[in-house]
Amino acid sequence: MVSIIYIMSCSEDLRILLIKEKISITELAQMASEKSGKKYTVFGISQKLSRNSMKYDEFQFLAEVLGYRINFEKI
Repeated sequence: MVSIIYIMSCSEDLRILLIKEKISITELAQMASEKSGKKYTVFGISQKLSRNSMKYDEFQFLAEVLGYRINFEKI
């Protein structure tokens, strides 16, 4: 029996959430800017997604903007 473990990056997870919620990066940037009072740009989010350079706290915040909470579960 062969087990394959695939660990996704924050960028991949965020892309999946965007698809599930049918939200564009433009909409996400607007929502994040409104919620935080900080300027989020489409370019900035896109670059972090394409370079896979998003910090965990940024991912956590953007997931929250989309209505998700990150949960670690011991297996």
